[in-house]
Amino acid sequence: MAKVYNEKFKKQLVKEYIQGKNYPTLEKEYGVAKSTLSGWVKKYSEECQISQPHTTNFPVFSPKEIQDLHKRIAELEKENLFLKKAVAFFAREAD
Repeated sequence: MAKVYNEKFKKQLVKEYIQGKNYPTLEKEYGVAKSTLSGWVKKYSEECQISQPHTTNFPVFSPKEIQDLHKRIAELEKENLFLKKAVAFFAREAD
């Protein structure tokens, strides 16, 4: 007589398969035949797909590039400070 498994159990095993567990591991752990598992995977895999957390696609910089960027930021900060002082100077002159 065939065992009857509920849908929640089937979907849980499919999720585990999708997350990386292989058929032999699932067979051993739950006592379910590979053919049964593969049928469940075919039936429920789309439904059980786990959405990956959204990751931002930040560019990956090498240490040299990061160092160059820090230098560039320092240069821009100096230029910005100079321009602020120039604006203040010309504002006083205009009075």
